[in-house]
Amino acid sequence: MRDFEQWFTTFTDSIYTYNFFIDFDKVYSNIDKIKIELNILNSLIGSSNIEDDFRSLIHKYPETLKCIPILLAIRQAELIFNDNNGENKINFQIYDESNIDNYIKFMNKTGLFNLLKEAKINSLLDYITGVEVGLDSNARKNRTGKVMENLVESYIKKANLKYYSQINTTYINDNFNIDLSQIITNAEKRFDFVILNNSKIYAVEVNFYNSSGSKLNETARSYKEIASEIKNIKNFTFIWITDGAGWKNAKNTLRETFNSMQHIYNLNDLKNNVLQKIIK
Repeated sequence: MRDFEQWFTTFTDSIYTYNFFIDFDKVYSNIDKIKIELNILNSLIGSSNIEDDFRSLIHKYPETLKCIPILLAIRQAELIFNDNNGENKINFQIYDESNIDNYIKFMNKTGLFNLLKEAKINSLLDYITGVEVGLDSNARKNRTGKVMENLVESYIKKANLKYYSQINTTYINDNFNIDLSQIITNAEKRFDFVILNNSKIYAVEVNFYNSSGSKLNETARSYKEIASEIKNIKNFTFIWITDGAGWKNAKNTLRETFNSMQHIYNLNDLKNNVLQKIIK
């Protein structure tokens, strides 16, 4: 029998690597796609007649219009919003000369004209660099999940196991003759990894939590339920690999799952070759 408190002391606070914080290659790539248009829009900085200058500029260089959303840290080209006249929609990817007054109104109401004409910035390239860095920081959550998946995958490879990534329950039902429909009603439920060994199937879920939140409790209870319900399915095992400092504030819920779930592990367990021990 494993001891929860001892196991919990082996949790890892961070799996960050240097490129976790900001993906500058992605930032620079996004800027390169619009740097010519941004340099053209730079001519509006400090304009004393910005509405007329803007009108002339987008008439002559309509391709600059696509830069407007990113000035507000928005990636999609079509924006839908409400004004005094009800719902309004503008597609900044497609220049429509008949819609120019709407463009101007949007620039005024959002404060972009004021940003430019008051010369609050000196360069739109520098400004967008900051915007892109900010937007990329929002992607850290996804990067955390990917880093954890990559770590777990490296241990699966080290164990020389046959596996699939991101396999849903429909694929398992159709290809491995294991019916999970009575347990997992969502046919598109995906497992991070599915390992095959000697006619046995091991479904693996992976996550790492840097911070606490209600999601940790929900995840622990959900996986506890899945593990309980699949006990009687022949040749099918559910494995949960989790880690992270976020569990410190959800320790009691994790303990409950640990005490009732046979196959719950952390990165330290993987370092100690737990996969080779349980997958035979």
